[in-house]
Amino acid sequence: MTWSWRYEAEDGKPISGPNEAFSSQADAESYLGQTWKDRVADGANTAILVEDDRVEYRMSLEA
Repeated sequence: MTWSWRYEAEDGKPISGPNEAFSSQADAESYLGQTWKDRVADGANTAILVEDDRVEYRMSLEA
């Protein structure tokens, strides 16, 4: 299993972000906890946690 993040702008369009892969959900969530402000600065409004090709959940990055 590989976990990764996808990012979307407020209008739902994909935003490019780091293409990091994680071996666990906890590692992926820890990473986002440390870098979410950078993703917002890049224009992301939503983060989507993906396991392989399955969406685990979506979350807002609004403060």
